[in-house]
Amino acid sequence: MRIAAGEYGYDSFYFRRMLAAGAVDVLQADATRCAGITGFLAAGNLCAAYGTPFSAHTAPTLHAHAACALPAAINVGYFFDHYRIEQMFFDGALKPSRGRLCPDTSRPGFGLECKLPDMKRYRVYGDIPA
Repeated sequence: MRIAAGEYGYDSFYFRRMLAAGAVDVLQADATRCAGITGFLAAGNLCAAYGTPFSAHTAPTLHAHAACALPAAINVGYFFDHYRIEQMFFDGALKPSRGRLCPDTSRPGFGLECKLPDMKRYRVYGDIPA
């Protein structure tokens, strides 16, 4: 069984220390925690330098796009609660097919558009812009 960890890492120094110590068989990173897409790509590139597989942690639509740019990427962690929220709040959220997530290259950026009317019922304070 492979040991995967790193999803709470927040900078390249953290990821490099884990890789240099041989602490993981698969390094995980989460763009929502590690300086966004830039930090996510940096972690994935460190994996390529160390010859260690890379895994994205949750947020499947966000990470599937970025993981396509990383040769060491082997999978995207898939949690149903993240998938469910993406489907509820975003048009263009990816849907798995035969165990794969394939970014829609016909849409700009991450291919997402907010479903603002659907988000309104969950707001905690203030208004969501129209």
